[in-house]
Amino acid sequence: MTALLIRDLRLAFRAGGGFGLGLAFFLLVAVLVPLGVGPEPATLAKIAPGILWVGALLACLLSLDRIFALDFEDGSLDLLATSPIPLEGVVAIKALAHWLVTGLPLTLCAPVLGVLLNLAEPGYLWLVVSLAAGTPALSVIGAFGAALTVGIKRGGLLLSLLVLPLYVPTLIFGAEVVKRGATGAGAQVPLLLLAGITAGAVALLPFAAAAALRVNLR
Repeated sequence: MTALLIRDLRLAFRAGGGFGLGLAFFLLVAVLVPLGVGPEPATLAKIAPGILWVGALLACLLSLDRIFALDFEDGSLDLLATSPIPLEGVVAIKALAHWLVTGLPLTLCAPVLGVLLNLAEPGYLWLVVSLAAGTPALSVIGAFGAALTVGIKRGGLLLSLLVLPLYVPTLIFGAEVVKRGATGAGAQVPLLLLAGITAGAVALLPFAAAAALRVNLR
């Protein structure tokens, strides 16, 4: 499984569409929003939690269709399905690889972009904590959506339509954590709910994604 993780990380960096693209998109969101809504610090500080989380969510969405598509096209997915590694483990490893090249860099770079949006100083720690707790759910949910659409040509739009509604609870609670943390209110409750969503997704969706892959590979 370690070899599979290393392979997927190498493919993500070689094929593009992961690390650099996600960060570039996240940066563009942070730069363009002040140009669109105006440079007033109070306005930017008010919308910063939601904008940062929306940017991170959309940046993660960019590379979801590549989680299984490359392996499906070259036949590697059939070999993985018949390998000694359970297909649920393959899904989990691929979701982890996606998070390492998208979610983790976004989490580490988010405080820098928070400066551009005039995020209140107490909110920086909560921004990192919320992204660290919530972005794994985005990757696992995305892997489930990618498994459903793996056999469809140009299924990126369909994948987005399937995944975005499932992302809504993570977005709501993630932004609420940052909002409450930035204002000094208690952010523990939405953070626990966010962590619960991630734990549930990690525990259940690899099995659902593996079942979808078995159907598509028949």
